[in-house]
Amino acid sequence: MPQEKIDLVGPGIKVHSVVRHGGVMIHAEYVGPVACPQCSSEQLRTKDRFVRKLRHESIGTKNTWLYLTLRKYRCEDCRRYFRARVPGLLPYRRSTEMFRQEIFMDHRDGISQQQLHRTRRIGSATVERWFHDHLELKEKMFSSRLCPTVLGIDEHFFTKKQGYATTFCDLQKHRIFEVAKGRSEHSLHSALMRMKGRERVQVVCIDLSSSYRSLARKYFPNALIVSDRFHVVRTVIRHFLDTWKLLDPVGRKNRGLLSLMRRKGENLRPEQQARLERYFEQNPAIGMVYKAKEELCELLNQKHRTQKDCRPLISRLLYWIDQLRNSPFEPLRTLGATLSSWRDEIARMWRFTRNNGITEGFHTKMELIQRRAYGFRNFSNYRLRVTGLLLSE
Repeated sequence: MPQEKIDLVGPGIKVHSVVRHGGVMIHAEYVGPVACPQCSSEQLRTKDRFVRKLRHESIGTKNTWLYLTLRKYRCEDCRRYFRARVPGLLPYRRSTEMFRQEIFMDHRDGISQQQLHRTRRIGSATVERWFHDHLELKEKMFSSRLCPTVLGIDEHFFTKKQGYATTFCDLQKHRIFEVAKGRSEHSLHSALMRMKGRERVQVVCIDLSSSYRSLARKYFPNALIVSDRFHVVRTVIRHFLDTWKLLDPVGRKNRGLLSLMRRKGENLRPEQQARLERYFEQNPAIGMVYKAKEELCELLNQKHRTQKDCRPLISRLLYWIDQLRNSPFEPLRTLGATLSSWRDEIARMWRFTRNNGITEGFHTKMELIQRRAYGFRNFSNYRLRVTGLLLSE
């Protein structure tokens, strides 16, 4: 047996022998420091010896058992009897913490409970219980954390019966901060009130949701609200497609044209641009609306701008809002009203580089967790899985 593996048995443990027979059996004795748990005295008298059989961290592919000899003591000062406490071994447990950690890591990495039951010779219910114990321990490590300075808020689907859940993400450190059930202020009130240091939040990034905007203003009073660029551009494209449907219902159903209309003009190949130009020659009104869409999206996609650079951009944004609100088409008037309502939050996009793409990435990982579990019914279990697995990433 390699010496470095013997050292991993634990501090203060002396290995006497290692036997390989249907696995690995380590015979060892605890010789580390011992003190009375009542009075911390080291004036002790040995009264008895006993052996604890424990499951230990596997050596290669071999299951390992640890036969650990311990002593029972009597304190000469307070006359109390007690057994030695061993680091890495909690009372009344038949396995070391290193073995529990190994099972947690294996199950987290995709090894099923039945597979661990067959290879490690432990029950599948034991695997589930240990997995939850480690998740709760990891979640408690972050329970006293303060709110991040840059916070992303977005919703994701949970179940048909229970609806949506809201994700609070630390956009600066790329970590999940909290997951709460619901997406209205009434359902999120208790979770928001439990958050510590809400006054520390400086920036809140959200999509074009009025409920999230009022929630951010109420619970994060010192934060500036910034719109998520992806959702703003998607809103512009959606209203443009609705306008196209009014002007040419038949052409709107052409999937080839639909694909070209959604892309940026600069990303089209020459033959694709020629196809659009031929279509616009037959429908000049659609060509004018398409040109307006391209110019507005180019304006919204500006990044890393200083305060001085933002002044002409704000003038252009107000110009487009005025043009859209006076448009003869209902979808464009609706778009103008939306951009006017969110003009302050949209203008801040040019200064702040953070966006909710980080949060959307975590939502993809949450979907994978749900698929592996074949769905969740209990939101508390779902939150424990998500926070325990993603908090420390």
